[in-house]
This record gives sequence, C-alpha cells and structure tokens, in this order.
Amino acid sequence: MRLFRSKTEEPEEAVYQAVTPAITVDNVYLSYRSIVPVSKRYSKVEEGVKRTGRVEHFEALHGISFEVAQGEIVGLIGRNGSGKSTLLRVLAGIFEADRGTVDLHGKTVSLLALGVGFQKQLSGRENIYLSGLLMGFSKQRIDKQIDEIIEFSELGTFIDKPVQTYSSGMQSKLGFAITAILKTDIILVDEVLSVGDSHFKKKSFNKMKELIAERNRTVVIVSHNTSTIAEICEKVIWLHDGDIKMIGPTDEVADLYEEFMEQY
Repeated sequence: MRLFRSKTEEPEEAVYQAVTPAITVDNVYLSYRSIVPVSKRYSKVEEGVKRTGRVEHFEALHGISFEVAQGEIVGLIGRNGSGKSTLLRVLAGIFEADRGTVDLHGKTVSLLALGVGFQKQLSGRENIYLSGLLMGFSKQRIDKQIDEIIEFSELGTFIDKPVQTYSSGMQSKLGFAITAILKTDIILVDEVLSVGDSHFKKKSFNKMKELIAERNRTVVIVSHNTSTIAEICEKVIWLHDGDIKMIGPTDEVADLYEEFMEQY
C-alpha cells in the first residue's frame, strides 16, 4: 500500500491518503515471432512440414511500467499498432510477457474484447458458463445470474445457437452482458463500447458508468473515441509504438494526443 497526497488539499493542509494498487506492471516486454517466406510458392512437402523463410521478431511492448490504483478508471490511447490491445491481453493473462511482471494483487479480472474468450462452436448459453468459470465464478453463482445475463444481452433465441453464427455486434452484446452482470474486481475493455446498435451502445455505456460508480472496481478502457475517454476516465496512458509516451490527467493527455494525431 502506498501513500499519495490528496489533490484537493492545499500544500500546507495536505492530507495523505492510503491508496491500494490493483495493477502493477513492471518493465514488461513482449514480442511476436513470424515467419517471412523467401518465396510465395511452396512444394507440397514444404506446405505439409515447414515453409522456407526467415524468422522475424516484432517487439510490441518495450519495457512498460505503470500502476493503477484500486477503484481508478484509466484510459489507454494510441494510434493503431501502438500496443494497446496487446497490453490488455497481457494484463488479462492471455499473453505471457517475455520479460517483466504483472501483479493484479489477487484480484479477479475480465477482458471485454471481440473474438476473445468465446468457443465459436458452443452456444451463447454454454459460453456464459465457460466464461464465468474462467473468470473464477462457481457454477452456482452463474446459475443464479444467467437469466439476468441473457436478458441484458438481448439475444433472445440466439442464446442457444452457436456463437459462430453471431455477428460482431451480437458477440459484443454477449461479452458485455457477462462482464456487466458477473462483476470482477478489474474490468479491461477493448473498444467494445463502440460496437453494436445505437440502443445497445447507449445501454452499455450507461451500464459501464454504473459499474465505475462502485468505488472498489478498477477499469482500463481502450478506445479511439477520446470523448468517451474524457467522460469516463480519470487518468490516461498514451502508448506509442510499444512505449509509454505519457501518463497523466485525462484532459491534459487527451488534448496533446489529439494535437499529435492531427499530424497524421
């Protein structure tokens, strides 16, 4: 537990308040490996065993370090390819860092991102149970809340159809409903608030604000919509080409980011 001075106090009357960390990221590196083919034409043997080529490494995160306090709402911004989604997947435990550590201080975590966490051949209902169990909830807990999840998702009879038949918007609705009802300590959101019909966008945005209002819940949101970030987040982390370019108050960082993006 670390101590920080309240921003609302004058220096001579400063009161130090205890702040409990929810996420501690220390010097995290992560790289991808890909095989670049020497030729686009392969023999049947090469296609069946191994394609000739060279291995290239792309370093997506370069020694990332930061801390998020319990109950803090943090925006993660940066142009495409800056490492935002990769970082969320490292925080969620989907990707393992090459070096460095991520400490969630024993808290439960969920990731809202399209195409992540669902078994496409299973039905929506089956995926609710699978996702809930992976988030650390018991079957009994899921049983109690599954009707509420299904109702919130607005999927109707599609809930018993394979997820592979769902549109991206329907998958977004299911993923958001699971996270909104089965509440974890830490919620990671990757652009999901921008997907779906206008009615569900408004509904999910209001639900996210409701979740955020619970003081102990920690949220990290990736979005290209700076107005959403400005309305929800207290602090912003700006990633650029795998590095942290800036961390600070939302209005300050978002304004500088907007100026930067006008150059592209």
